[in-house]
Amino acid sequence: MKIRVYYEDTDEQGVVYHSNYLNYCERARSEIFFQKNVDIFSKEFYFVVKNLTADFKNSAKLGDIIEIKTRLIEIKRASLKLEQRVFRDDEEIFTLELLLVSMSKGKIYKIPKNIIEVFTDLSE
Repeated sequence: MKIRVYYEDTDEQGVVYHSNYLNYCERARSEIFFQKNVDIFSKEFYFVVKNLTADFKNSAKLGDIIEIKTRLIEIKRASLKLEQRVFRDDEEIFTLELLLVSMSKGKIYKIPKNIIEVFTDLSE
């Protein structure tokens, strides 16, 4: 997914606020479902972030076009681990590794088969 950096994303020097990289990655994960026409936003289940590791390597700036690439690392019955890398041109500027847990009504919930298929496509 490609995103342009806008004024609202930056500080007064035109550098992207650190927390916005998490927002960009969240948008990219949502976009995966939009592109596959899968309703991830049902009340049947939802994902929560259990933990994450972020690595800031360089900064994006006002006007940059950045690209977020998402890859499946591991999938289990009720959780999955993803890696998301943010690039400006060919330079990797941010990496996020996160563990998502599937939940329903406040309890751990088996990931539905159609959702597993969406993420399996990301392992290629």
